[in-house]
Amino acid sequence: MGRPGPATQAKRQRERKQKEKRKAKADERALRKEEKARNERPVAPGQDPDLEGIVPGPQPPLFD
Repeated sequence: MGRPGPATQAKRQRERKQKEKRKAKADERALRKEEKARNERPVAPGQDPDLEGIVPGPQPPLFD
């Protein structure tokens, strides 16, 4: 047969807590996604953003 009532209540609490945690994580992901979109620098078309600002040729020494 089934378990007594308290186990069902405990399960409901556990499920509610899990649901709240999933919602909080989804909210955090959405917030990070918005921040990332807001902080991106515009890139000229046809230019690699990883290579932006790199000058070809000899580089200055790291330590003088």
